[in-house]
Amino acid sequence: MISLDNLTVSYGGWTLFDNISFLINPKDRIGLVGRNGAGKTTLLKLITGEQQPTSGAVTINGACTIGYLPQTMRVADTTSLAEETAKAFDEVLRLEAEIDRLTREIAERTDYESASYEQLLHRLTDAQDRYHILGGETRDADIEKTLLGLGFKREDFGRATSEFSGGWRMRIELAKLLLRRPSIFLLDEPTNHLDIESIQWLEEYLKNYNGAVLLISHDRAFLDNVTNRTVELSLGKVTDYKVSYSKYVVLRAERRAQQLAAYENQQRMIEKTEEFIEKFRYKPTKSNQVQSRIKQLERLERLEIEEEDLATLNIKFPPAPRSGQIVAEIREAGMSFGSKHVFSGADFTIEKGDRIALVGRNGEGKTTLARMLIGQLAPTEGSIRLGANVNIGYYAQNQDDLMDGEFTVYDTLDRVAVGDIRTRLRDILGAFLFRGEDIDKKVKVLSGGERARLAMARMMLEPRNLLVLDEPTNHMDMRSKDILKEAILRYDGTVVVVSHDREFLDGMVDKVYEFRDGGVKEYLGGIYYFLEKRKLESLQEIERRDAPAKAAPAKSAPAKASKTASAQSDTDAAQAAPALSGKASYEQRKEQEKLVRKLRRAVETIEADLASIERQIAEYDAKFAAATAYDEADYAAYNDLKTRYDHQMHEWEKASYELEIVEEG
Repeated sequence: MISLDNLTVSYGGWTLFDNISFLINPKDRIGLVGRNGAGKTTLLKLITGEQQPTSGAVTINGACTIGYLPQTMRVADTTSLAEETAKAFDEVLRLEAEIDRLTREIAERTDYESASYEQLLHRLTDAQDRYHILGGETRDADIEKTLLGLGFKREDFGRATSEFSGGWRMRIELAKLLLRRPSIFLLDEPTNHLDIESIQWLEEYLKNYNGAVLLISHDRAFLDNVTNRTVELSLGKVTDYKVSYSKYVVLRAERRAQQLAAYENQQRMIEKTEEFIEKFRYKPTKSNQVQSRIKQLERLERLEIEEEDLATLNIKFPPAPRSGQIVAEIREAGMSFGSKHVFSGADFTIEKGDRIALVGRNGEGKTTLARMLIGQLAPTEGSIRLGANVNIGYYAQNQDDLMDGEFTVYDTLDRVAVGDIRTRLRDILGAFLFRGEDIDKKVKVLSGGERARLAMARMMLEPRNLLVLDEPTNHMDMRSKDILKEAILRYDGTVVVVSHDREFLDGMVDKVYEFRDGGVKEYLGGIYYFLEKRKLESLQEIERRDAPAKAAPAKSAPAKASKTASAQSDTDAAQAAPALSGKASYEQRKEQEKLVRKLRRAVETIEADLASIERQIAEYDAKFAAATAYDEADYAAYNDLKTRYDHQMHEWEKASYELEIVEEG
C-alpha cells in the first residue's frame, strides 16, 4: 500500500535517516517508536508529502487515501461543532447535490431513447453507488456516534467551535479524520488530549477499523491494545518487530544485549589491531602486516549502539516533611463559574500516605478540584480544609507555559532555589537529562518533553508532603514516565494525580475519584479495578433502560385472547403465581447465599495468606537490618515472598470485587 524505499534525510553534516526502507500493508497496526529526536514525526511528514527526503522515495498506491493527525493544528472558528464535523463528508455533500440535480434533470427529460439520457442514468447510478460506499445514508448517525465517543455531549453539537479549548479542538479534527475513513491513519500522539473513556473508545474504533494505522504514542496501554507491529527508529535506521509494544520491549532488550556484546568484541579487536600497528609501524620486517591491518580497519564497518539515559535513574523526590494524619478534608465541595455548574458533592478525606487519582471526562472538574486543593480557587459550595503542616507541591497541566521563555534552563531553577540546594542545581538538571550546553538553552527552544522535565525539576527543589500533579506525563516519553512513576512510588508523602494514562496510574494509586455528570464518585482500588467496575455500571445502566421496553410486549399479550379466556387465565395466574414465584425466589436466595458463603471463604483464605506473607516479609526485613553478610538464598526467598504478596493482593481485589457484586445483587 505504502512503500518507503532507501529514504535518507540529512541536515548539513548530520543524517537523521540513513537509507531506511519498510512497507506498510493494508490493515497493518504499527506503533512507531524511538527516543525524542529520532525522527518519528518527520517520518509521518515524509509519507504525507509535507517534507521531502534528501534521497529515496515514498511510493503510495494510487487508491490509497491518508488521514493525518499532527500534534498541533489550527481549527476553523466560523462554524458550530456539528457543522465543522460534517465537513468530513464534503464528498458526500457534493454527491447529494449531484444526485438531486441529476434526478431533477431525468424527471424533466422525455427523450428516453437518446444516448444523452442513458448517459445521465449511468452518471446517477455511479453517484448513488459512491454515495452508499461513503456512508451517506448513515452520515448523521456516524457524526453523533463519533462525537459522543470522543467525549462531546449532545448539547455541545450546536456550540461554536471558537468556544472549545485547544484540547477539544484537537478532538474535533480527530472526529473529522475518523469520519473520512481513509485507507491509513497517521496519528501523532492522538491520546494527548483525550480522557480515559475516550481513549478506550478510540482503541476499540481503531482495532475494528478496516484500514491501516501508523501511530506515535507514549501511552503504553494504548499501543498494546491497538498495535501488533512495532517499528523502531534508532541511529538513523529502522528495525521492524512483528509484535506489540510490550513484547517489543523484551525483544529489544535481548537484541541490545547481543548488539552490546558484538560492539564490545569489535572494540577489543580494534584496540588490539591499533596496538599492533603502533608497535610495529616503524619495523621494516612487519610493514606488510601493518599495512594489511590498516586496510582491515579502513574496510571495517563500525558498529554503533544507542546510549541509554541512565542518568534519569537518579531522580527522586526529597523526603516528605512530617504532616498530620489528615492531609485535607473535602466536605460537600462544589464549584460553579457563574451560571456554569462544574461539579458538586465532593465529600472525602485525604489521609497521610494516600495515593489518589482524579479521573473523568475533560471539563468535569478534575483540574478545578486540584486548584481548589492548592488554594488557587475557593469552592462556591461546601469547604476544603488542609491539615496541620501540609506543604504542597503543584505541577500544573500548563506548567511548561508558566515558565519564562527568555530564561535559560539553569536560570529557571536558580531563580526559585534557596539555601544550600543552589550548589546542587547542575546535579539536579543532570538527573533530568540537561547536561553540558543544554543548561544554557532558553526555555522557548525546548521541546514539550524537555519543558515537562524542567518543570518537574523545579518542583522538586523544595521538600513537600503533598504532591498535586495535573497531567504530569503529557509530552513525556516512555522512559521519562517510567522514571517519574518509580520516583513517585518511592516517595513517602501523599499524592493526588490527575491523569488519563492507565499504565502510569497502574500500581501507583489506591483510590480513584471519578468526576462525572456534575458529581464525584469514590472507588476504593486501583485504576483497572475502577475501569472494570465502571464498565459493569455502564452495562447495568443500559439494562435498566432496556428493561421497560422488553417488558411492554408481555403486558399486551393477554389482549389477544377472549374475555372469558383472559379472565380464567388471570384467575389461574393469580393462584399459581405466589407459589411459583415464592418457590423460585427461595431457590434463588438459597443459591445466592451459597455463593456469598463461598466467596467470603475465598476472601478470608486469601486474607489469612496475606497476613502470613506479611509476617514472613517483616521477619526478613529485621534479619537484613541486622545482617553483616550477603546471603543470596535469603534474598531470593524474600523476592519470592514479595511476588507472592503482589499476586495474592491482586487475587484478593478480584475476590472482594466479586463478593461485593453478588452481595449488592
